[in-house]
Amino acid sequence: MNIVSLLSERRVLPDLGAGTRDEVLEEMIEHLVATGGLSEPSQDAVVEALIAREERISTGIGYGVAIPHCYSDSLNDPVAVFGRSRSGVDFNACDSAVVHFVILLVVPENKPNSHLQTLAVIARLFSQHAVREKLTEGSTPGALLTALEQCQLELD
Repeated sequence: MNIVSLLSERRVLPDLGAGTRDEVLEEMIEHLVATGGLSEPSQDAVVEALIAREERISTGIGYGVAIPHCYSDSLNDPVAVFGRSRSGVDFNACDSAVVHFVILLVVPENKPNSHLQTLAVIARLFSQHAVREKLTEGSTPGALLTALEQCQLELD
């Protein structure tokens, strides 16, 4: 599974402005709506589903990475948005580190297991120190997307 195929420059946020986990989720979902990845009527339900998921168990997987994800009945295909927080956000991650990289996925409700391979690829990719280092350096959506693509090619 190619993570970059779920993204575009329009769906990369190099400087998340939010300071809390819930604000990050809201900011990223608002961005998905603004870029046509998600319908506005489903926005509140998706944010609520993401927050409920985080309250059950954090998607902060360690290494400064979180992969929030949920289902939506308003989608036919998965959508994603990537965001970076230079200051870091508390996601109650398993290693207690603040999160700097957030890859948010919303998947169709009628394809409940379609995202599992994607989650595994993201976790494997971001477990590499060199990947996180490279993504710290980029300053534009295009630079971050290119870095993600290069890193995934190197791992494949």
